[in-house]
Amino acid sequence: MEKIKSKGYAMFSKEGPFKPYEFERHAVGDNDILIKIMYAGICHSDIHQARSEWNEKEHYPMVPGHEIVGQVTQIGRNVTKFKVGDYAGVGCMVNACKDPNCDTCHGNREQECPDAVFTYASHDKFHGGEITQGGYSNNIVISEDFAIQVPKTADMEKVAPLLCAGITTYSPIQFSRIREGDKVAVAGFGGLGHMAVQYLVKLGADVSVFDVSEEKREAAMKMGAREFVDVSKDTEFFKKHLNKFHFILSTIPAKYDMSAYLRMLEFGGEFAIVGLPATQNLPSISLHSFVFTPNRKIYGSMIGGIKETQEMLDYSVKNKIYPQVKIIKGAPDEVAKQITEAYNTIVDGKVQFRFVIDMRDL
Repeated sequence: MEKIKSKGYAMFSKEGPFKPYEFERHAVGDNDILIKIMYAGICHSDIHQARSEWNEKEHYPMVPGHEIVGQVTQIGRNVTKFKVGDYAGVGCMVNACKDPNCDTCHGNREQECPDAVFTYASHDKFHGGEITQGGYSNNIVISEDFAIQVPKTADMEKVAPLLCAGITTYSPIQFSRIREGDKVAVAGFGGLGHMAVQYLVKLGADVSVFDVSEEKREAAMKMGAREFVDVSKDTEFFKKHLNKFHFILSTIPAKYDMSAYLRMLEFGGEFAIVGLPATQNLPSISLHSFVFTPNRKIYGSMIGGIKETQEMLDYSVKNKIYPQVKIIKGAPDEVAKQITEAYNTIVDGKVQFRFVIDMRDL
């Protein structure tokens, strides 16, 4: 079978910058679909990986991107979930073992499968060990089982970030069973945080937002938050909120005092962590904090399985819950430059809230 020629934007070393790049993807198999990518979101995780901030042995050239939406242009002979012309999304993973005896796959938690293949910078054992390349490109080949159906009524330029930022925040909110009237907080009001606020407000929760930028106050309140706290100015913020929250979701991508947020939980409250900073900036929490702030729960959450991701997307489109986006478009050399600049802007905390790359002219 013939391989698929592709064009994208790649980092050739952890120092960058992005440059246009031509490469090949594996052929469209019997159970695969070929998607012509329309839009790809930029996630903070892309930055960590592209700059080798999680793993010093990253593979280059690297085409990041795991927030993808586009149109199906080819299907394998066994495909039943999609037809040519349908819209499809791709998130953070593109394959897993799917063995009926695999507890994670069988339990719709494919992201935890030991054989999970992630959308970029991942060894794909199901295709000869090739290194996957992501969505900052004009197309992608993926098993129909790992593609998300996108209704044609969706706001396409805003859909892509739902495939990571959406599911990453939706999943722990569902896991902790947040209900109307619950007092909750979101720590970090960026690409992830502003999605979390929208989901929590829609559920009828009483939402507080903690961030380091006063400039985000207006947007948080407009989305329905009851309270906004600038923790860079109010360093004693946790003392005013002791034992207050039923649920706190941390999206913070930098080092911070985890114990302060633990102390703001009520008895039996839950602290969910989805933000993962660079390795050298990882926060930590002492055993002392656990013992002397008893009967609170901390857990981590990583995206969601395919079934839950489809549920999230359907719910988001139905309720018109979308990210706020800034579109990057233009000639290839100009787009490559803009992506590099966008990375710096995100790291500096100056963006509200998601950059999305328009791939249609690539």
